Amino acid sequence: MILDTIEIQKILPHRYPFLMIDAITEMERLKRIVGVKNVTINEGFFAGHFPGKPVMPGVLIVESMAQAGGFLLLQEVKDRESKLLYFVAIDDARFRRPVIPGDQLRVEVDVLSWRYTFCKLAGKAFVGSELAAEATLMCKMVDRDP
Repeated sequence: MILDTIEIQKILPHRYPFLMIDAITEMERLKRIVGVKNVTINEGFFAGHFPGKPVMPGVLIVESMAQAGGFLLLQEVKDRESKLLYFVAIDDARFRRPVIPGDQLRVEVDVLSWRYTFCKLAGKAFVGSELAAEATLMCKMVDRDP
């Protein structure tokens, strides 16, 4: 582990229960990041998704990709506490296997392009060696208080 949740929260604005990255295990500045999400039965969304057959919602897997990519890029922004990254598009999202309690989600994100206020990321999420989900994400940086 390179960084834990305490260090992650120094960069990302997300907090429990919406922080979807528990650790950063690899990082190459402006290029690539690998994060981990430990999926536990205590996650609030499992109460309703689905009772008796808990499955992590695909949108939250995509969110974990976005948070990992956001962590990588926000490190480069000096006034990051006054900025937010908003989704502007999600393309080619595919969900290959369910993610269930007890799984460890490994999220790999590559920067495809970044023009300071706009970024394009390629994300993949794995459980072990199995691809669970993938998507291309586009985000725009905005002022937190316009």
